Amino acid sequence: MTTIETLRAKLPFPLKRLADLAYNYWWSWSCDRTSLFQNINPDEWQRCGHNPVAILESASYVRLTQLAKEPAYIKRVKALADQLDRYLAEKSPWASRVAPQISPERPVAYFCAEFGIHESLPIYSGGLGILAGDHLKSASDLGVPMVGIGLMYRQGYFRQRLNRGGWQEDYYVDNHFDQMPLELMKNQQGEPITIEMEIRQRIVKAQIWLARVGRVKLYLLDSDRHDNDPIDRWLTGHLYGGNQETRIAQEVMLGIGGVRALKALGITPSVYHLNEGHAAFCTLEIARQEIQRSGKSFYDIEADVREACVFTTHTPVPAGHDVFSSDLMDSYFAHYWPTLGLSREQFLALGARRLGDPWEPFGMTVLALRMCRTANGVSELHGEVSRKMWNILYPDRKEDKVPIAHITNGVHARTWTAPLISDLYSQYLGEDWSTRMVDPKTWEKVDEIPDEEIWWRHQVLKERLIAHTRAKVKMSRQNRGEEQFRIDAADKLLDPNVLTIGFARRFSPYKRGDLLMRDAERALRIFGNLEKPVQIVFAGKAHPADEEGKRIIQRLMEWCKHPDILNRVALVEDYDIYTGQKLVQGVDVWLNNPRRPLEASGTSGQKVCFNGGINCSVLDGWWCEGYQADANGKGTNGWAIGEDAHTSDQELQDRIDSESLYRLLEEEIVPLYYDQDENGVPHRWIGMMKASIKTNSPLFNTDRMIADYVTQVYAPGTSVGAEPIMASVLA
Repeated sequence: MTTIETLRAKLPFPLKRLADLAYNYWWSWSCDRTSLFQNINPDEWQRCGHNPVAILESASYVRLTQLAKEPAYIKRVKALADQLDRYLAEKSPWASRVAPQISPERPVAYFCAEFGIHESLPIYSGGLGILAGDHLKSASDLGVPMVGIGLMYRQGYFRQRLNRGGWQEDYYVDNHFDQMPLELMKNQQGEPITIEMEIRQRIVKAQIWLARVGRVKLYLLDSDRHDNDPIDRWLTGHLYGGNQETRIAQEVMLGIGGVRALKALGITPSVYHLNEGHAAFCTLEIARQEIQRSGKSFYDIEADVREACVFTTHTPVPAGHDVFSSDLMDSYFAHYWPTLGLSREQFLALGARRLGDPWEPFGMTVLALRMCRTANGVSELHGEVSRKMWNILYPDRKEDKVPIAHITNGVHARTWTAPLISDLYSQYLGEDWSTRMVDPKTWEKVDEIPDEEIWWRHQVLKERLIAHTRAKVKMSRQNRGEEQFRIDAADKLLDPNVLTIGFARRFSPYKRGDLLMRDAERALRIFGNLEKPVQIVFAGKAHPADEEGKRIIQRLMEWCKHPDILNRVALVEDYDIYTGQKLVQGVDVWLNNPRRPLEASGTSGQKVCFNGGINCSVLDGWWCEGYQADANGKGTNGWAIGEDAHTSDQELQDRIDSESLYRLLEEEIVPLYYDQDENGVPHRWIGMMKASIKTNSPLFNTDRMIADYVTQVYAPGTSVGAEPIMASVLA
């Protein structure tokens, strides 16, 4: 029996379809995503990390039989299961009409080192993984035949706790794959399907787990097998953990192992999409298999490999791209380049920025750019930055002719829009709004939503964010053993009637998480104002090796204790998708202040727009394209920090941007928010909320993004023409 069949057998007859729902993450962006599994046992639902398989496995027979005799619950189960059946069985989704050459028999294979599908599958660290998860979801909704390829990390990314000194401590928790919405792929004899590769002069085996994401299948490789060397079992132990040797070994498994996994599963892709350079070794394995099949030389089949591969880069600085020393490459690939018919020098040249330099490291982005027919950045500005950065590889071309385009990132709105706001859109934009969100006309009716209606819903979501923040902060204080008065004080943290800012991202120095504190006295005047106060919720992790990032967190933790702002500043530990949803759905303002031009795109602020939040950001990444201003230079759908002032002097830039941020808060943001009628409704503020929704929602969603990939990258020459971009109906 399969894992789904085993779970189904445990459930009472009226509830058996819960097993099908639990094993397909489609439920997480369905209309009934908030309560179907939670109703089984709300406390256990929280404890198990919102894992539908775990909640069903742990439910008592008594509780299951209670639910099985409740007509209303049975009807909900049946309705959602029927909806999933219709979704999976749809005959002619958008992509099949626009690009029939991408078929289930020849799908797109999407490689990425991390995937952020849901908090119950903790194999992501941040933006890259969340983007990859949203990519798969919209590919499913638009009917793009696609399979994902990644690694199944035994302990995922690190978990975060802050000690009494405010210092980040890193720890790990085992993922129990057999209790997660995963299926171990097996052959007809019932044995796990495995692939082999040579890593560090040893044969390493990997088995393959399947996570269903709507119509898309995500395959995850796992080396934690008893027949591997104990060291090799930990190759898939941690995401972004270990040293350079661990990193290259993981990228060998992702790229070379991923292509071998596809072959073992009988999947022949039409396109291989490398999402970031981590997967670039897949181009070598595609070449090796073709050389073995055809008997041709590497240079004979190189053009064919390039035609099959496409590449997306997400990193706007050279230091952020993976490079490996020639010694390390010798250690891992001396056995491999002969299978390509290449000499050592020819092989290393594939990843060298400067040919002929014996000390030149092997670059994964360089390999991807050389071996893929298209390359793109993830925003218009990032495309420009990337062309400048990699001009060295194209010495015969001017910078603006470097073949790196851009497709601006988006977000999967059906995941990130709060059900309370989605319901509002259904009432005023039409019940099918989420299937036609790319059409600007869909959003024209936003102005017809009564101010009072959108405001009370927004306030409820803010209260939910505050309740979540209080509970998390209180637990953290208890775990740190803080004084009882500090623990009790968490119950009064934040106020739903106060202007609330959200800041959540990786705490890296360039993201300037402490920019608000640059002038401590001025910041205290703004946040401690008794008449028009401001409050902020921080969340995010610093990489375990980033000491300066950890110091930023420590400074923020110290700031939280200042007596003038005790209830106005909160830092939520162990940031994950669930906390992220509460933040983007509940804040009034989303703050983003990285150093330019180091934000390739960013997507958190896009999620805020769908929920009526307003962005306050430097003009970097996607906000360069999203921000709109009137003839006087004042923002109409958000605010721009520092406007377009840019200098290479980082200290001066920090001073310019912090001054701009303080001025915006004091002169524009705070007065606008507190300009409220006798019922506490800020009509001018709501006007900007609606402008944020109308102008950004049609552009910065993954339906539009996927359509761009289909027509510009996967099947170039395809035109949407008169075929509107339509997602599958969820109702």
